[in-house]
Amino acid sequence: MELHQLRCFVAAAEELHFGRAAQRLEMLPSALGRYIRLLEDDLGTRLMTRTTRSVTLTDDGVVLLKEARILLAQADNLAVKFQARGRKQGAIIRVGAIDSAAAGLLPMLLSDFREQRPDVTVKLTEDKTIRLLPALISGRLDIALVRPPEKPDKRLEFLFLLHETAVVAVPDRHPLASRKRVTVADLAEQPLIVPERRSRPHSHDLTMKLFAQAGLQARIIQIANEKQTIVNLVAAEIGVAIVPRWTSRMAARGVRFVPLAGSDTNRLPLAAAWTRGARDLIRDEMLGILKASLKRYAREA
Repeated sequence: MELHQLRCFVAAAEELHFGRAAQRLEMLPSALGRYIRLLEDDLGTRLMTRTTRSVTLTDDGVVLLKEARILLAQADNLAVKFQARGRKQGAIIRVGAIDSAAAGLLPMLLSDFREQRPDVTVKLTEDKTIRLLPALISGRLDIALVRPPEKPDKRLEFLFLLHETAVVAVPDRHPLASRKRVTVADLAEQPLIVPERRSRPHSHDLTMKLFAQAGLQARIIQIANEKQTIVNLVAAEIGVAIVPRWTSRMAARGVRFVPLAGSDTNRLPLAAAWTRGARDLIRDEMLGILKASLKRYAREA
């Protein structure tokens, strides 16, 4: 019996849906089912009854769910405890951030943080929210700047920070590039580049929401996962894209970023996240700086 098998079982038992549980763990449903079958083989008992319409726990599954939660919590706390000891000795903080926050908020935050704690080494990880949150839970990160999920994991704490304004990335030779502001109606016939929803639900849904509110159908021509890729596709005149304002700080030759009318009421949330109950003085200092300087940071978003 392995901890990963237990994590798969707990996710499936809590969701009672293999698809949602697999998405939560960033794996294929078939792989999730395989791990649970291996766990059942190891324990010599049936833990779940699965049909095409439902998933239910057996009596043994109910008992294991309670015990597995306790065991996994102990394992996570043990990892956090020893990682915190190592950080204390080496004065290191591991910070994760989504790409737009890494381009916009993080440089301001780290500049302020280094003024107070020049002795601390900051290790940075730039990734998507769906990968940063598991890294927090496993203890590989101490704090992360993320899009807050619809259903927050109870093992994590979140501090809402600000909303990022949306802008439109267009090729610099595009007719809209000279505008001081564009509307969604101006984009009605434009080929759109949008992020894939599973990896970037907030950014994807913002584009869809803006078009729906205008009573228009988005003309999606390309889906891409990375913001830098989206900007590069815009530069290649593949299409236009609605992106967070801080994306304009990325290297973007041949691209203009034009303010989007109505984006003040349709913006992208940004939050700080960390492991619930984990004590970390360096992380708390960084959070203190975030809270104290938040109004100044928000003016740049």
